[in-house]
Amino acid sequence: MRRHVATGLCLVAVLCTSVGTTAQRPTTTSNDPLALTNANVVDVRTGRIIVNATIVLRNGKIESIGSNARPADTKVVDLKGKYVLPGLIDAHTHAADLADFRRALESGVTTVRSGGVSHYADVGFRELVKHGAAAGPDVIAVGYHVRPQLANEAFLSDPQYWDLMAGVKTIEQIRRAVPMNLSHDVDWIKIHATERGSLADTDPRKQVFTEEEISAIVRESATRNVSVMAHAHGDEGAIAAVKAGVRTIEHGTYVSDATLKLMKERGTYLVPTYTVVTDILDAGGEHDVAALRARGQHMLPRLRDAIKRAHKIGVTIVAATDTRYGPNSIIRIGQGITHFVEMGFTPLEAIQSATVRNAEMLRLEKSIGVVETGHEADLIAVEKNPLEDIVTIQDPLLVISNGRIGLDRLNVQRATGTGSVEPSK
Repeated sequence: MRRHVATGLCLVAVLCTSVGTTAQRPTTTSNDPLALTNANVVDVRTGRIIVNATIVLRNGKIESIGSNARPADTKVVDLKGKYVLPGLIDAHTHAADLADFRRALESGVTTVRSGGVSHYADVGFRELVKHGAAAGPDVIAVGYHVRPQLANEAFLSDPQYWDLMAGVKTIEQIRRAVPMNLSHDVDWIKIHATERGSLADTDPRKQVFTEEEISAIVRESATRNVSVMAHAHGDEGAIAAVKAGVRTIEHGTYVSDATLKLMKERGTYLVPTYTVVTDILDAGGEHDVAALRARGQHMLPRLRDAIKRAHKIGVTIVAATDTRYGPNSIIRIGQGITHFVEMGFTPLEAIQSATVRNAEMLRLEKSIGVVETGHEADLIAVEKNPLEDIVTIQDPLLVISNGRIGLDRLNVQRATGTGSVEPSK
């Protein structure tokens, strides 16, 4: 599915944490042909429901959708009216090992865009999925952030850039920091336009790169046709990034209407990662730090307001969690979709933010984001019509990524050979 140069699988060694087994997990990552019958297919472009459809999956693709007779060589699964949607896309994650990616998949996510990890673990997992060694999600990799002080771990992978350990301060140093990631075949470049919000000793409003500096990063990335995502809470950093030509603004907590209008004009996407701020406020989770809760008290209403204003202005908003999907993670993409509805999105708009709109943002709309013939076999099945009951999207019963079953709460894998297989009630 992705544009890749072959990457050595030695990168995946850091991913090898144990992943426990549960009854819901498939016993195989096989890609056998499947015919899903009596499915109600949600057309996420229009909101139309294709009732009692048969979806044939073969070789990782959607072969056909309709009422035609099922092919004789497929395993047949009677979905009994369950609702089928495209696999969800999480546009900003920090999954870093096999267990993290497994939890993302089981939540209904079949494609993730990394928001940055150590040791290029996102590149490594991308290659595992590409070679069929692991069930998805597919990964859009970014490697390390480009920021004024690069992560120390980056120099363990690229010691030849040792002179940048003292800081990335000049245009030339900034331009050199980009190839550090590009040499590892990342799919996107991530930069910091402002300081972080999830560290107690940083100021998320503070701008860290100028428009000129960000423009240098965008130009350097463009030499490999790689887009740039910009971490930006504060307005000054956000508008500088938009003017410099980044494709997405991550967070956007304090953005002004002027910045949002410029984003609308230039087609810049907003990736608000609302759920991660709710995580800062909630006990438990990945950001359970007392010093951050006071910050979250004022960040959350401001981010909610920014999302509402962006929606009204017409900025394209896409769904993302900003979670690692770690063992303490309490947020999922389905919650973010539900939050959007609470903020005034229609259920269809909210679902689109995690499917077709995210696919367009990634420039992968010809392969993912919809349930259509010829697209990847990335699907989820849920109990109810999500256009009427959006919360149902938080509870997938079946997850299929690249034609492989990633979550099976319908006991599909009991099927052997051909013939009708009914899911458990």
